[in-house]
Formats: sequence, C-alpha cells, structure tokens
Amino acid sequence: MLPASAKVPHKPSRRQSISMGRGTRKRDEDSGTEVGEGTDEWTQSKATVRPPDQLELTDAELKEEFTRILTANNPHAPQNIVTYSFKEGTYKLIGFVNQLAVHFSQVGNLIPKDSDEGRRQHYRDELVAGSQESAKVVISETENLEEDEEPKELEAEAGSQTDVPAAGAAEKVTEELITPVQPKERMLTNKFNFSERASQTFNHRLRDRECQMEPPPRTNFSATANQWEIYDAYVEELEKQEKTKEKEKTKTPVAKKTGKMAMRKLMSVESQSDDITKVSQAAKIVERMVNQNTYDDIAQDFKYYEDAADEYRDQEGTLLPLWKFQNDKAKRLAVTALCWNPKYRDLFAVGHGSYDFMKQSRGMLLLYSMKNPSFPEYIFSSESGIMCLDMHVDHPYLVVVGHYDGNVAIYNLKKPHSQPSFRSSAKSGKHTEPVWQVKWQKDDMDQNLNFFSVSSDGRIVSWTIVKSELVHTDVIKLKVEGSTMEVSEGLQLHTMGCGTAFDFHKEIDYMFLVGTEEGKIYKCSKSYSSQFLDTYDAHNMAVDAVSWNPFHTKVFMSCSSDWTVKIWDHTIKTPMFIYDLNSAVGDVAWAPYSSTVFAAVTTDGKAHVFDLAINKYEAICNQPVVAKKKNKITHVQFNPIHPIIIVGDDRGHVTCLKLSPNLRKMPKEKKGQEVQKGPAVEIAKLDKLLNLVREVKTKT
Repeated sequence: MLPASAKVPHKPSRRQSISMGRGTRKRDEDSGTEVGEGTDEWTQSKATVRPPDQLELTDAELKEEFTRILTANNPHAPQNIVTYSFKEGTYKLIGFVNQLAVHFSQVGNLIPKDSDEGRRQHYRDELVAGSQESAKVVISETENLEEDEEPKELEAEAGSQTDVPAAGAAEKVTEELITPVQPKERMLTNKFNFSERASQTFNHRLRDRECQMEPPPRTNFSATANQWEIYDAYVEELEKQEKTKEKEKTKTPVAKKTGKMAMRKLMSVESQSDDITKVSQAAKIVERMVNQNTYDDIAQDFKYYEDAADEYRDQEGTLLPLWKFQNDKAKRLAVTALCWNPKYRDLFAVGHGSYDFMKQSRGMLLLYSMKNPSFPEYIFSSESGIMCLDMHVDHPYLVVVGHYDGNVAIYNLKKPHSQPSFRSSAKSGKHTEPVWQVKWQKDDMDQNLNFFSVSSDGRIVSWTIVKSELVHTDVIKLKVEGSTMEVSEGLQLHTMGCGTAFDFHKEIDYMFLVGTEEGKIYKCSKSYSSQFLDTYDAHNMAVDAVSWNPFHTKVFMSCSSDWTVKIWDHTIKTPMFIYDLNSAVGDVAWAPYSSTVFAAVTTDGKAHVFDLAINKYEAICNQPVVAKKKNKITHVQFNPIHPIIIVGDDRGHVTCLKLSPNLRKMPKEKKGQEVQKGPAVEIAKLDKLLNLVREVKTKT
C-alpha cells in the first residue's frame, strides 16, 4: 500500500511531448551552436608570409586603377582566313569570323504542362502541399487544446484511474488527424525518363585535313552573234532536213525500216560509249588521286628520299622498297618477263606464265603504272603462258609476246578487247617449243613492222606484218658443233641447239648474240644463215640472259643457272670478269646511266648491284628483296630515267626498289673543271677497266 500523499507516476501525454519538443527546439535556436575546443588558436592573429619574388608597391601604385574593356570578340579566333573566289579569280579575306565560345552546355528534360505526365506531376505536387497544410492545421489545434487543458490536468492528477482510457482515446484522435488518408494512385511509367545501359569508350578526336589546289585553267571565249549569222545557221539546218527527206523518198519501205533501226542502234551505241568513256576517264583520274593520297609516303620517298647513311658506308649501297604490284587474277603465275614502255616512263608491262613445265596453265599480260599501284591499267589473258615480251620503240602501244606453246602474238593497247591483233598459227610457221625471247627490229625496206623470236626448237625466226598477216622467215637454225651423225645412204643428222636468249647489237644492225641451253653463246649475223661468226664456251648450264652494254659496243654480259655472271669482250673468247653469286642467276640488266653498273637477281631472293668503277671484285649491294625465302626472283629491269629498278618473283609479285646514292655515283667535280658527261666518258671509263684486265691476260 502506498501512502496517500504519494502520486502515481503516469506516462506523459502526446500533447506534452509535442510541447516539450517545441520548447527544446526554441532553446537550441536561442542558445546557438556550442563552440568547440581550439577556438583560441584561430582567433589569434596569423603572420602573413610573402613570397620572395613579390613586388613591393607604394600606396599610390596600389590605388592606381586599370580599366579593362570586355568585348564579345574572341581573341583566339583566326583573323586571316582566305578562300578562293572563282568569280574574281583571286583569294579573298573572309570578313566575318565566328566569335562564339561555348563554356557550358547541359542537356535537360523538360515536360510540357499539358501532357499526361505533366498533369500527373502537378496532381502529385498538390497532394503533397495539401497534406502539409492539413498537418499544420492539426498541430495548431492541438497546441490550443494543450493550453486550455493544462490547469485541468494539474487538478486531476490525484484523481482516479478512469482518466487514463480517455487520454488514450484522445491520442488516437490526434494521430488520425495528423496523418491524413491519401488516395492510392496507380504508378505510371515516365516516357521521358529513359536511360540505356551501355559502356562508353574513349572517342578519338576528329581531325580535318584540308588542302588547297591550284585553280583550274580558264579561257575567255567571246563571239558576236548578229542576225545574219543566226539566219545562215537556220538556212543550213533547213537544207540538211530537205536532203534527208529526199533520201528517204528514194528508199524502199523495207530499206527505210532497216535503215532507221541501224541508225537507232548506232546512235544508242555511240551515246553509251561516249558516256562510258567520259565516266571512265573521270574515274581513272579520281582513282589515281585516291591512290596518290593512300601511298603518299611512298611517293614522297620515291621523289625526295636519299639514304643519308651512305656517307658513312664504305662504298656500299642499299635498295629502298617502294611499291608492290600484284593482281588476284595472276596470283599463282610467275613473272616471266618485264619491260618498260619507251615513251611513258611510268608504265611497264609484266608477262605471267610458269617455269614449272609440269604445271602449265593460262597466261596474263598486265600493264602497270606507278601512278596507280593498286590495279593494272591493261589486262590481257591468254590460253598459254607468256614467256617473254617486248614493246615497240616508235609505236609504244604495240606489245609482242611469246607463248609457251610456240606461238607469238601482238597486242594493241589502243584496242581494249583481250584478243591479240596478230597471232601466229601452225600454218604460219609457229615454233614447236616455248618461245624464250622476242625483240622488235627496225622497219624493213617496205616500212613493214618486224620482230625476231628465239625458241628451244633451235630456230631464230623473223616475223613481218604484211597486210594484217604475220609472215615468218627462218634466219638461222642452231646446230650443236661436233654432233653430226652419218646415217646410211650418205645422210647426216644434226643435233639442234636450244636457244634460250638473244640480244641485238646497238649499232651494228646485222649482229646479234644467241644463248643456248648447252651453255654456249653464238655470235650470229642476219646475212649468214648457215654458220656462226663466233662461238663462246660461256657456261656449264643454260644461259638465262645475254645483254649488250648500252654504251660500249664491244662489251656484253651473260648469266646462267651455274651461279655465274660473266662480262665479255666479243673480240676475245675468254670472259673479262666472272662473278659467282652462290645461287642460280635468273636475269641481269645494265644500268642506263652508267657503263659500269649492272644488276643481277638470284633464285635465293636476293638482288645484287655491281659498279665496276668502285669495286671490280664483288657487288656493292647484296640485299634480299622478297618477303619469304622460298620466293625466287626471276627478272630485273632498270627504269630509263628514274633511279629505280623493278624485280619480279615466281609468286606473281613485282616490287619497285629505289637505288641509294652510292649505287649511282657520278664523277666528282674538280676545282676549275666541269664534269664531263656523255657516252664518250662512259666508254672511256669502261675501257680503262678492260685495259687493266687485258694487260694481265697478255702477261700470263
């Protein structure tokens, strides 16, 4: 039992808690935030530290004002941009330059008020605002009730326990008033609030590349058209119409129909061909421009690059790879012939065939230009492999080729169809073995085109174009000396020699050299068909190439599969120089700029460049020029003007290489003397070397 004076403690009501919360909030606001420890350190005066390089200014200088005017012009915007005016034919300065500079931009998502989503958001905001207002009203009412009931509660504290359920009921009422019942709303998706999940990568900055071209050439044309000229033009047109009407009257009705149809066909074909030629010319120009941009680095190297390291090499040079020419149609065919065009120095012809005699297939004749390395200018296909070719000096559009099946053919580049203009046959005396070399000759007495061919059947044939036909004449038949056999009844059998290469003298028209499979070289004449002028025991295997020196009339060069290259004086039966290249030599070529420089290619994929004036004993450049070791280089040719060579391999690829300065050294200038140039200097240079060798041979 508790004493009567003791009071029963009870839980404070909701109203009291609200009033107590409000009271403590007011006290906190009045008292402010409590000050933490360490305030004395911040209130103490801090000493300013000046940097050592700060300027010391006087009061007058500190008070001086500097005015800066802000303008809308961008100081970094260029002010000297010009464009070419085709109307006035000059470069004009652009007056207006864009001064706008964007510092900040943000993408927003605004929703129209009249849309469905806008109405929903507006309704939601009104509900929230209404609930807040109702809560404020309830709180104000409860505060008034508390103020009125405070004295009553003090009196009723010692009363009975019957007041407790009444207080609980009052609390429930206030809770219901404070939390208004909100209507349940169906959730709708926001069409504008769409986000896509993705990974972002770094975007490279775009660069604008521009170039200015020279303005196209323009010509001013002016003419006066008076009444008399107009009248005369109309009269001429009327006369033409009258003539055509008279012709139509004389024709029969059937002839009229056929004539009309033929004219229509001709007109349609002519219009189509004109359109195609215009488009093809424009497309060719655009294609070359695109290729020039694509291979710009190579074009710059071809034009300007000189290997500076040659100064530090001991008279040795290098070959710089430039373009690589290849075509998918000739992918599995070997390069069997190379020849530069005598007129267009950037154009060269490539013959494709096969040296594997067990795998003979089709042939291709492709003509490439250095201006477009990606695709050939002309494409001709043949049923038999092409083994050799040559281009005419005076008519550079005529290309003669020799086939593996013994035929010879002439292609005309002016006629785009793939069939040859002239072709030999069994009736016209074609060879029975592969044709290994063909050479154009000067026109005969009747101004007919003619060329020579050599084949494994031992025949050297002269072909002449007479009235759109190929007429052949056997110049000489190669016979192996000492191989005659006497048969019964007094008959003699001769073993025929197999010709593999030949070359005609540059000055003496009737003289030419012939290389054979037996390794011998015959000096022949067009006038004598029964005997040779001279015989050289040159090589132990087949002679692959024979070539006269372009400067010296007595010197020629030969190469063979016995790994050797030999230089000869045709008046002496023994070679002047012999070079062993440790692999079968496919081809040799003299340089057009020097009498002592020549190049040779071997089957191990290397190109060898010699300069006898610098080194008589070995090559000054030995360099692999194909990607794979299995590739065999088959042919090489010097460009007549530019310091480059082209080499072909057995995979059908043609590679262009630039000679470094050491490989094309010219005589140095002496003080007070001009450098002598010309054929006489080149002949004297080679004669000097030959005389040294001749003296040694005479002594021995």
